[in-house]
Amino acid sequence: MNQNLKSALKISLPLLLGVLLVWYSLSKISIPVLLGYFKDANYFWVGLGVFFGLLSHLSRAYRWKFMIEPMGYHLRLPNSIMAVFTSYLVNYTIPRAGEVSRATVLTNYEGVPFQKGFGTIIAERVADLLVMLCIISISLLLEFDIIFDFLHTNVNPTKLMVLGLILISGLALGYQIYNTSNHVFILKIKTVFTGLIEGVSSIIKMKKKWTYLAHTLFIWLMYVLMFYVTSFSILETSQLPFSAILMGFISASFSIAATNGGIGSYPLAVFAAFSIFNIPEDPSIAFGWIMWTSQTIMVVLLGGLSLVFLPIYNRLYPKQTSK
Repeated sequence: MNQNLKSALKISLPLLLGVLLVWYSLSKISIPVLLGYFKDANYFWVGLGVFFGLLSHLSRAYRWKFMIEPMGYHLRLPNSIMAVFTSYLVNYTIPRAGEVSRATVLTNYEGVPFQKGFGTIIAERVADLLVMLCIISISLLLEFDIIFDFLHTNVNPTKLMVLGLILISGLALGYQIYNTSNHVFILKIKTVFTGLIEGVSSIIKMKKKWTYLAHTLFIWLMYVLMFYVTSFSILETSQLPFSAILMGFISASFSIAATNGGIGSYPLAVFAAFSIFNIPEDPSIAFGWIMWTSQTIMVVLLGGLSLVFLPIYNRLYPKQTSK
């Protein structure tokens, strides 16, 4: 397939999926009803949710410094903050391209080799995944009976087993090819992987491991609080049990990977989780839209400002030393 066509499809397909999901989401709730929820929402709680979201992003930017320092580089906090917000904004255009842009900012303005910077971002994702698994485990323990009954009713165990076998077989085949092939493409992957390993190992080498862990827990606490306090903005979701909040948060978090920044998929993911607890459709979807819109406005504003001020800041305050 032509490389330009591949690039075009990579950008256009997630956007098309997002548009279709927006249409589908809006087909589940009438526009006047949705606007009514926006009009009647308590924006104190929405604003507090945005504030908690902002704290999580700032903590992520500060945490990044702990991973860069063991490799012999000093990451300036303003660049780290602007790189984080830029990456979030870029993810609204090309899925997962934000991580690449974030590592590129590090290379251009802090002199950190791309593979090493990208490796620290991968290490972040590993730490975040572990926390997410903990949240999922807590959710399962809190509402095991409800979730088990829902899965037993709606999921075919045979299909689930087949999908698991296919996934395991694919991973085994990929691992075999990686270890035995001398193809140019595989060798290039191995070269990149070597740089990634150093970045990932920085989490082990860092001097402030416990501070890094504290920031990791703080980031996810702010994420959950962001979701939780915003639920108070709508009367129908203000009395949700905390277990329902956690399930909605988990579902919404995964939806962000499905489309660009969760466009269209976020409200549907919230509704899917809340439906397990028999929460009505309209307030569930409306809450999802309010939650997604408020966080998106923050990311677009701060991400846009970061794109503008990154070159200005670094022109006014050029990096004085390098490795």
